Amino acid sequence: MNVFRLAGDMSHLVAIIILLLKIWRSKSCAGISGKSQVLFAVVYSSRYLDLFTTFISPYNTFMKVVFLGLSYATVYLIYSRFRSSYDSGNDTFRLEFLLVPVTGLAFLETYTITIVEFLWTFSILLEAVAIMPQLFMITKTGEAESITTHYLFFLGLYRALYIGNWVWRYYTEYYIDEVAVVSGVVQTIFYCDFFYLYITKVLKGKLKMTLPIPV
Repeated sequence: MNVFRLAGDMSHLVAIIILLLKIWRSKSCAGISGKSQVLFAVVYSSRYLDLFTTFISPYNTFMKVVFLGLSYATVYLIYSRFRSSYDSGNDTFRLEFLLVPVTGLAFLETYTITIVEFLWTFSILLEAVAIMPQLFMITKTGEAESITTHYLFFLGLYRALYIGNWVWRYYTEYYIDEVAVVSGVVQTIFYCDFFYLYITKVLKGKLKMTLPIPV
């Protein structure tokens, strides 16, 4: 554990909570890509298969349970509780364009030929591109609510902070995971333009930082 990983995990958690609160308070999932949220649920499910077999630390176990629970709660709200507000007409990114190449790369890049290791590699690669349906949806509609942009900002910040985590571990532990690093860098690149636009809007006062607190 180091400050970069802790800050990254907290940014990740804040991003998911912002999205959930937005949906719950507005009773609407308009502007949110259900496909991206399904992909994130698949990411956590395939990555945390060791939840009941391998204990690393109370913090590690707690965060795994939280991310799994919140991701499935988000999918439930979009496809069940507030399904009538889901904009399926604009959430049209074809998931096979991501799942097929990611599955192929996972077979090529996995370190050992076991189901658990393959699914871990698959989850790392899939996380790098899971946000693409959401970005595609925003591009297609040409707009995004301020809360959705806050969600994307903190999600991108989480990946950027994890790059710092990997650099820290390389210099302090002499450890590096090439698959995780490359995937994380690729994912961060997807957010670069968004970071610039987000920060510009915040500085100009066009994007309020008020979070949706339930009443």
